[in-house]
Amino acid sequence: MEQNIKVAVLDLYDGDANEGMRCIHELVHAWAAQKNLALTYEVFDVRQALETPDTSFDIYISSGGPGSPLDSNDTKWENAYFDWLESIEIWNSEHDKPKHVFFICHSFQLACKYYHVGTVCKRKSTAFGVFPVHPTTAGVSDPLFTGLNNPFYGVDSRDFQVIEPSDDIIEAMGATILAIEKDRPHVPYERAIMAMRFSPYFVGTQFHAEVDAAGMHLYLLQEDKKNIVTENHGIEKWQSMVDQVQDPEKIMLTYQTILPNFLNQAILDAAAQ
Repeated sequence: MEQNIKVAVLDLYDGDANEGMRCIHELVHAWAAQKNLALTYEVFDVRQALETPDTSFDIYISSGGPGSPLDSNDTKWENAYFDWLESIEIWNSEHDKPKHVFFICHSFQLACKYYHVGTVCKRKSTAFGVFPVHPTTAGVSDPLFTGLNNPFYGVDSRDFQVIEPSDDIIEAMGATILAIEKDRPHVPYERAIMAMRFSPYFVGTQFHAEVDAAGMHLYLLQEDKKNIVTENHGIEKWQSMVDQVQDPEKIMLTYQTILPNFLNQAILDAAAQ
């Protein structure tokens, strides 16, 4: 019998034009078709409409988004978001069939804030481009990164970061840091957390694991997008990104690996129950 999978996507883009939601949509639908799954796919506008999904979904993907994760304290949308997160925690503690959640970029920062696993703060400068991501010892053996190189590459676009991990809280939760930033010995800054497994079923990345290379390439070639990148970061950064998104060992590999690994594990757990 064909397995039916329900996927909820929490849209945190606040109405901003973005590539993230398209990428998530295309990736999940392509994965479901490859697996011959009957897919129910629903999007929830968290910030504009205060929409959050109920507990009837099997898999949840929470997107990136604009703005500061520090400025949303006690806003209606963040309270609704954290209430949703707590509802999934409660479900998983009370049922044998777990719900899986993947947090991307802004959502990852919110999850780190929710769990108090590190210091969420503004970066000295914007991180924008394609950067190496370094798995920790735990990350090397985590199924999320199976099939990736060490280091692998991710698309970064952020003004904020998570540093100074709270080791006692992380240990008490049973969480693990899966990846950190590249080492920059020439600057006196702590390496930021780039991926974390908060629980067996909750995991997230600071970078955009959902970005597809072909779409990102077309995006960068648009004249207005090229102008934005070059005005803010220089023509060299734009050319570097164009080159790297076409490298099969970089963004293509990350796109084909991380979220599919997460989705595969989620349906394995669902089928095992």
